[in-house]
Amino acid sequence: MVVLATKLYVSGDAEDRALDSLRSLINNDIGELDVEFELGVRHDDFPSVTIEGEDAVVARNVLTEEWGAITDDFQAGETYVGTLESWDDDGFVLDAGGAVRISTADLGLGQGRPEQIRQRFGIVQHTPLEFVYGDAEADARLSEAQQDQLYEWTRGTGRVNVNSATRAEVRATINRAGHAQDIVTVERLGLLEQSVICGEDTDPPGLVASVGQYLPSELRAVVP
Repeated sequence: MVVLATKLYVSGDAEDRALDSLRSLINNDIGELDVEFELGVRHDDFPSVTIEGEDAVVARNVLTEEWGAITDDFQAGETYVGTLESWDDDGFVLDAGGAVRISTADLGLGQGRPEQIRQRFGIVQHTPLEFVYGDAEADARLSEAQQDQLYEWTRGTGRVNVNSATRAEVRATINRAGHAQDIVTVERLGLLEQSVICGEDTDPPGLVASVGQYLPSELRAVVP
């Protein structure tokens, strides 16, 4: 079994749509392998994938590479993925099957309080973030690859990051709001966390104001 490092925290019809989306994505990842899989959701909202078949080991490795995996066996110096659960004056708290605290200094994202850093980089709640585990939870830090990705967000033409919606739902909402021509693409960060890459002449805060009325989500603009 693989527990994917992305959360499914919506309910009702939205949960059904998210599960259908995840099932399709998993099938795209491992559908050509000789396996069968069963999808479930744990009590802590992390999806679990039970895999059987000749290529089960390969399939588990593919899903771990694509999504990250939740584990209860952390090793110092190894890299894992957790989702942003909360933040306070001392740093970020990630949910990686248990709480993993990353101090402000160990975020490696420059000056400011954690809330200011979150706003500057447009990090919405539940975004999967890669971290390096230390000798104790308090010694965890964001990985260099994760820092590089977040800094990359602050370059280019700007972004709008969204949670609580699948990639297809975000695309449909942008089309509904009449902004299809104003974006380049929608990148998937997690199952329900997306990053909308703005076009060259698109104002990210303006896009937030326009589409926000259609999405029951947290939206954060990233302005280069």
